[in-house]
Amino acid sequence: MKKEETKILQFSSISDAHRAFGLPKPVHPLISLIDNSIHHIDITTLTHSHALAFYKISYKPRHSGKLKYGQGYYDFDEGGLLFASPGQIIGHHTESDINDCSQYTLLIHPDFLLNYPLAKNIKQYGFFSYSVNEALHWSDQEKEIILSIFKNIGTEINSRIDEFSQDVIISQIELLLNYSNRFYKRQFITRKAVHNEYLVRLETIFEEYFSDEKFFTNGLPTVQFLADKLNISPSYLSDMLRSLTGQNAQQHIHSKIIENAKIKLSATDLTISEIAYQLGFEHPQSFSRLFKNKTNLSPVEFRASFN
Repeated sequence: MKKEETKILQFSSISDAHRAFGLPKPVHPLISLIDNSIHHIDITTLTHSHALAFYKISYKPRHSGKLKYGQGYYDFDEGGLLFASPGQIIGHHTESDINDCSQYTLLIHPDFLLNYPLAKNIKQYGFFSYSVNEALHWSDQEKEIILSIFKNIGTEINSRIDEFSQDVIISQIELLLNYSNRFYKRQFITRKAVHNEYLVRLETIFEEYFSDEKFFTNGLPTVQFLADKLNISPSYLSDMLRSLTGQNAQQHIHSKIIENAKIKLSATDLTISEIAYQLGFEHPQSFSRLFKNKTNLSPVEFRASFN
């Protein structure tokens, strides 16, 4: 039997998304706030995953089915705020009850942000690249703040458009993102026990990687490699490490490389080139440059300090 091909629907405009969900034409072609209490969306009509050409921010009170987000699935029972950037593959894998739809869904085309600093700054909010199991969960007070911003955006979109309308909406979007950023930082603090477990697992991954005789043929460990091993997104890994150690994922990798390099330099007779190759560097000069940058000593100078 021929395996059924996975079909991914492409929505290039907000109007496309409205049509797919049986919604009225959007009031504005570049931004839309869908309120499920007004327009009930039957998500079972959309049987394939889909990719959007715009940003999506959704508040989902609960979800009894499995939501596909990127390459994984997640049982999203508690609800929360989910973010998706243009090109992200999202969609439902199993049929779900209509009441499991998002209460609010904000769709923002990148063109709506043109000529505003947010067009560039929005890429700095790492949570647009998080997985669904890294969604924003909040307290009741935080929830009320976010929902009030959704309502303000909806009111402005549906009001008579004037020369200040876009400025006001952009300001509300920035406010929503900044509050979300704050609540995510709080989430990293309140989940320290869970994140410390990630740190322990990360140490094990590094130990196995550097002790594997074949590891140097695989090159340096990458952020994506570590994230895949932990089953979290690279952006979430970097933000988590930054909150716990003050270093992002790439800096953390470099620290581990330097730790292993120091051991080899002080406890073996391997040449600098041999150490560089064993650590996964293609060129010894790259290893020496990184080591000098991190320790203010060249590998030769560091080794000499032990003699």
